[in-house]
Amino acid sequence: MQAPVCGHPECDFITQLSKDEHECLQAAERVSNSTVGCPSTWDGLLCWPKAGSGEWVTLSCPDFFSHFSSEPGSVNRDCTIMGWSEPFPPYPVACPVPLELLAEEKSYYSMVKIIYTTGHSISVVTLLAALVILVALRRLHCPRNYIHTQLFATFILKAGAVFLKDATLFHGNNIDHCSFSTALCKASVAASHFATMTNFSWLLAEAVYLTCLLASTSPSVRCPFWWLVLAGWGFPVLFTGAWVGCKWALEDTACWDLDDSSPYWWIIKGPIVLSVGVNFGLFVNIIRILLRKLEPAQGSLHTQSQYWRLSKSTLLLIPLFGIHYIIFNFLPDDAGLGIRLPLELGLGSFQGFLVAILYCFLNQEVRTEISRRWNGHDPELLPARRTHTRWTMASGSGVKVLTSVC
Repeated sequence: MQAPVCGHPECDFITQLSKDEHECLQAAERVSNSTVGCPSTWDGLLCWPKAGSGEWVTLSCPDFFSHFSSEPGSVNRDCTIMGWSEPFPPYPVACPVPLELLAEEKSYYSMVKIIYTTGHSISVVTLLAALVILVALRRLHCPRNYIHTQLFATFILKAGAVFLKDATLFHGNNIDHCSFSTALCKASVAASHFATMTNFSWLLAEAVYLTCLLASTSPSVRCPFWWLVLAGWGFPVLFTGAWVGCKWALEDTACWDLDDSSPYWWIIKGPIVLSVGVNFGLFVNIIRILLRKLEPAQGSLHTQSQYWRLSKSTLLLIPLFGIHYIIFNFLPDDAGLGIRLPLELGLGSFQGFLVAILYCFLNQEVRTEISRRWNGHDPELLPARRTHTRWTMASGSGVKVLTSVC
């Protein structure tokens, strides 16, 4: 799960052209000069080899034009006594780029941008409302809801990074995105990577804390909340800082957003893949613990309902976000691009909305507390807050079970 990152075929084309030009000029220098015939030359698109007078040379269009036609054309030039003739047929005819196709692509990308901008905007509004609810209602103050608020903050940060990146990279039509390089644009790319890493680190924190709650069998056992806070923010800062340092010192090109072939990209991708793997392991472990604790001998139906209510949101998000990341970050950039972009960017932009709905607006305790406030119950007659887990002994068994958790 990250900010919009699309393929850059036009940048690949420009890079390939620069490489071909360099190789062409080097090859021309190695060939001895001769006044007879035509020398090797670069015309901006193709490298024409040395040819004798009267020789007719045919070259295929650059590979880039295969994106627009399944049958690549070819260009001819004649070596005359006056030198190379003009290309025939002309490049626009031999290697056409359909203008209507470019217009359709522009319209398509504009539509995708509208979709993910709308999704992130809805997510931010929903997440802010959820944050206000969890912070304002004192009876909801407890470590588990504190973790929820951290997760909400990471999705707000992610949306902000997307807006910043769009404003930096796409604020004008005349920007050369392949060579555009400013401190602000690099900062926006670094911010988007940091936000993506915090997303996964706090989803992992949700799973770790839930596992700790479910696995604990003693009221004296406390889940390491502050260690989770330190790891949830500290590791993204560490790895993003390392990535920024490597890019700045060793690969300071363009806007740092062409990462697919860079070895330093794994400084960001590696920890995320590891967190996804650990989350799936915790996912299996949580299910195992739930199956054991939901057995009739382990407690009442009310207790079992508490366990299930505690776990269902996290059990949904772990595979949902993990599968989403694995699918869309290990496929080649050009694999099913027409379907991939709306799914990756469009659906991904609504993840924050889904998190807010599951962890706040569908949360039974949140709804109960809002209902109490809405119906005019005096909050002073209720306990001010619940900052720890309460335990009880199930009748007829020697096992301590969880009966109430925030």
